[in-house]
Amino acid sequence: MNLVRRLGIGAAALVAAGLSATGFAHADPVVIPFQIAPAAFGNPNGSFDVPPIGCVVILGEHPGTAVITGGKEGGWGCLVSGNIQWLNLTTGTTGAAQLSDGLHGFPPRAVIEPGPGQIALVLTSVSGGTITPGFATFSVG
Repeated sequence: MNLVRRLGIGAAALVAAGLSATGFAHADPVVIPFQIAPAAFGNPNGSFDVPPIGCVVILGEHPGTAVITGGKEGGWGCLVSGNIQWLNLTTGTTGAAQLSDGLHGFPPRAVIEPGPGQIALVLTSVSGGTITPGFATFSVG
């Protein structure tokens, strides 16, 4: 009986140590940059009046979600009201979203909920024109 009690206490201690090391740990968000080239014919360097637009996907804020926003300080730098289309290559689910309008000091941002899996994302301008869409692939946990 004494051996069973010791094994039980040891197992409980190992479980508690494992939960404190993994179950409650908070990982830093992962930032994945991608670019949209809005200049004529999608010049990746932009042009004198329209520089390339840098966006990012932020993973890890919430399980099964991804945040699309600007890559500059404060979340600025991405398209205002850009159209987002995504496909979860693992589950086959699809969806669409639109970046916010960037008014009142809030940068353009959209949260998508594709669930876990490998995601392909395309970001285009709402104004149309001759641009190269932004494209990113990433894995959501």
